[in-house]
Amino acid sequence: MSYEFFTVNGEKENSNVIERSKFICNIKGVENEEEAKSFIETIRKRHSLANHNCYAYIADDKGLVQKFSDDGEPQGTAGLPMLEVLKNRRMFKTVAVVTRYFGGIKLGTGGLTRAYGGAVVDCLEVAKISKMCQSILVNISPDYEGYSRLLKLLNDQNIAVLSTDFNNVVDVKIAIKNDYYETFNKKLLDAFNGKINIEELGSGYYDFG
Repeated sequence: MSYEFFTVNGEKENSNVIERSKFICNIKGVENEEEAKSFIETIRKRHSLANHNCYAYIADDKGLVQKFSDDGEPQGTAGLPMLEVLKNRRMFKTVAVVTRYFGGIKLGTGGLTRAYGGAVVDCLEVAKISKMCQSILVNISPDYEGYSRLLKLLNDQNIAVLSTDFNNVVDVKIAIKNDYYETFNKKLLDAFNGKINIEELGSGYYDFG
């Protein structure tokens, strides 16, 4: 069975103003907790004069390595609602930092919760999101005539083409979702009358858009 999660492709910033307070959300896809912490420090330095730099992250592919901070806001009104947005959307390997420049009007606990959680939601809406699926990585090497036959099989939502190298033969590296692997292997052998090799290179999570 294939397992999947989502992450941010690259980095994105978005801002809005609520009751004269400016909320700036910076969000990024990360590989591990160290990278998440480094990003948080980068944003803190960038906005060192801000009243608050609150954050939340889920730094692994299972949703287990997670942390949040209210950074001086009332407990549970900033980092936690930010984390809940990431959890509800299965945004793993993702870190979000929301910077607040206080505008003089207090929002109350409910207003703060909506503002910080909403800042992450709004930023995700404009960010480029990657769907990461647990897959088997393989290499297939047809000749040039066979390549056209292979292309028909690769036009499938369960397959991500990672690279194509044109040499003496065509080396095509693809990721196949776990639960589609046996089906694809059968289709491949049928299309080539059993005269094609599929080389397994490993497994992992790959971007399916």
